[in-house]
Amino acid sequence: MHGESVPRVTRYQGAIVRGHEVLLIQHRERATGRAYWVIPGGGREVGETEEACVRREMQEETRLEVEVERLLLDEAFEPSGQAYRRHKTYLCRAVGGTPQAGYEPEPEAAGLYEIAEVRWFDLQDAAGWGDEIAADPFTFPMLKSIQQALGYPAKGYGSTGRH
Repeated sequence: MHGESVPRVTRYQGAIVRGHEVLLIQHRERATGRAYWVIPGGGREVGETEEACVRREMQEETRLEVEVERLLLDEAFEPSGQAYRRHKTYLCRAVGGTPQAGYEPEPEAAGLYEIAEVRWFDLQDAAGWGDEIAADPFTFPMLKSIQQALGYPAKGYGSTGRH
């Protein structure tokens, strides 16, 4: 059973990095079947530290036990249809488990989508992310920010996500 959540103003997410790759999860909307990739993460529960929230969310959504290394990004986010006004992205390393599609424990969210897949994406090659990510107005800029924060040179798709 999950504890009570605090107001969802900030999304705490984990950039789980292995070598030069970052792990994303795919949400599939139950009503439409539409699928899209996101950085795993979610909201904090009452009494939970930011790092504990990230560890819990990674376990729930990717089945990985992670070590939270450091805060990588702290970005304000325009709430155009999004509940969160801020994203805090923590650099994480897997220390146990095998990456696989986890679950969404919150009934409201679980009714809207399922976690369908997990996949590693190469931070050295944005062109290899594919058109689905390149066209995503949320995930593409987030991955570009993670690339930049980790010191990867910009290659492949331009800053707009178009060829």
